[in-house]
Amino acid sequence: MNHELKITKIGNSAGVVLPKDVLAHLDTGIGQTLSVTKTPHGIELRAPSIDFEAQMDAARTVMARRKRALRELAK
Repeated sequence: MNHELKITKIGNSAGVVLPKDVLAHLDTGIGQTLSVTKTPHGIELRAPSIDFEAQMDAARTVMARRKRALRELAK
């Protein structure tokens, strides 16, 4: 899969329009998020892992409950 994407102005930012087949390949759609990673060859777009999101939700819960303990450990 090789596409050329045109960069367009969106307010004070810039963006690209992803074709329907690219969205299907990423198994994502409008309103969902993509993970952007810098690689030696450029950037990589990836749909976030469901497992990773579940792990992050659990970590956020623990960090919220144990805020004081984590603050003490950070000293």
